[in-house]
Amino acid sequence: MNDLVSIITPSYKSKKFIEETINSVLSQTYINWEMIIVDDCSPDDSNHVIEFYVKKDNRINLIKLDKNSGPAIARNKGIEVAKGRYIAFLDSDDLWLPQKLERQINFMKENGLAFTYSSYYIISEDGKNIGEFKTKEYINYNTMLKTCSVGCLTAIYDIEKIGKIFMPLIPKGQDYATWLKIFKKIKYSKGILEPLAMYRIVENSVSSNKIRAAKQQWKIYRKVENLNIFKSLYYFIFYAYNGVKKYK
Repeated sequence: MNDLVSIITPSYKSKKFIEETINSVLSQTYINWEMIIVDDCSPDDSNHVIEFYVKKDNRINLIKLDKNSGPAIARNKGIEVAKGRYIAFLDSDDLWLPQKLERQINFMKENGLAFTYSSYYIISEDGKNIGEFKTKEYINYNTMLKTCSVGCLTAIYDIEKIGKIFMPLIPKGQDYATWLKIFKKIKYSKGILEPLAMYRIVENSVSSNKIRAAKQQWKIYRKVENLNIFKSLYYFIFYAYNGVKKYK
């Protein structure tokens, strides 16, 4: 029996895309998974869609938070209750290709890796392919400080090797700060250069505002990683340069 993978999906106003997201998990060739969807007090009726799938497949679970708390707390709640050896992340508007889990779990086992990631396609709000994010084959803590080469929808880590890693409670960039925490525990990681997922660009999404993202990047350097002003400037120059050429 393959090891259980726990898929963490925060849900807020997700009615428009959540069905497609769930179906991309149901289509996985790797079948030993649990999908933990954490409702962050969504005001729409996305839970009606989710509950339909909960009844349809007992691998899908819905947890409802008592108050709107943001994606970090929602993801952390999912991580807290997860039963799998592996933790994977998939937001409620993103998609996985059918062999994503199978390819990545096999890759982790074959290479003895605690953490992996992959390249991914970029799609528009209506699902059209508009580009591709090509990740780096090797990443360590220092290269991650220069640019985030890990899309949250592709990240998987092994609890048996590094324990449960929870996301820091900061306003934005929680996933990036989490990868930095992981790289403090491991020397390096390898990624799959083949795209295994589809990241949806949604208008007014948190990640679509580049100025806010840059401000948060600076805060992570200074407040989360506690880098001095000179190191922060050094890495921020790389971050700004890489941000310009990130997507082809």
